[in-house]
Amino acid sequence: MSWEFKSIPNVRDIGGYKMHDGRTIKYNRLLRGGFLKDASEEDILYFQKIHLRHIFDFRTEGEVSYKPDCNIPGADNLWLPTLDMHTDQKIEQFPAEAYRNLPDYLMTAAFTEKGKETARTLYPSMVVNEYTQLQYSVFIMNVLNTNDGACYWHCSEGKDRTGLGAAFLLAALGADMDVIIEDFDKSNNYYQKRIDIVKERISAIGGGEEELKVIQAFIGVSVENFINAMKLIDSEYGSMEDYLHNQLLLSDDDMTALRNKYLE
Repeated sequence: MSWEFKSIPNVRDIGGYKMHDGRTIKYNRLLRGGFLKDASEEDILYFQKIHLRHIFDFRTEGEVSYKPDCNIPGADNLWLPTLDMHTDQKIEQFPAEAYRNLPDYLMTAAFTEKGKETARTLYPSMVVNEYTQLQYSVFIMNVLNTNDGACYWHCSEGKDRTGLGAAFLLAALGADMDVIIEDFDKSNNYYQKRIDIVKERISAIGGGEEELKVIQAFIGVSVENFINAMKLIDSEYGSMEDYLHNQLLLSDDDMTALRNKYLE
């Protein structure tokens, strides 16, 4: 991807990754990132240039109302909140207002048992949640059914929920796990300065390794927690391939069609 987005957080094209069959993902077709509320005219024009067709928004209702996406001509917006907030499998998460100033919120939350537990369990709780699985299934099927142009998926910061969506899509396209982990970890590169600043603040008030892990998980991403979630898929469902088939409802024909459409 030659374009550098100036107004949208943590955007990247997953084009160029090599799959296990030797093919690579096409550029300017599959992009992931953060919210679009502040997208500049130049960034919007770039999306139009690559014929953006679908925007998949993984945020909660509160997040969407606080920072609604801007309109991008030619693209429709499909709201697929991936955090189960209502069923008996409800995923425990920080309150919506925490994300309006997450670093300040974490200064307290990192020292609580609930904060540490939320950091450890967010990814594992999502991969086993049936509501979340359905949302990611709808996402991938819509990517499959996009006949031309590009798709963009996002949450607020383009890292956790967006990262899981990318992981499942990459797996369906035939990526090895090291490629999936590499892509997930790239969010830490984007947010590294912010991570370092908040970690310094935590250390200054007596925070240790456990508190720093909370900061890493919520300002950046926790690769450790992500790998644990991938291992949980293997232990609970047999393999990632089984998970794609049985939980995300993708058939062999679906994955063949997906690969033929987006690989070269």
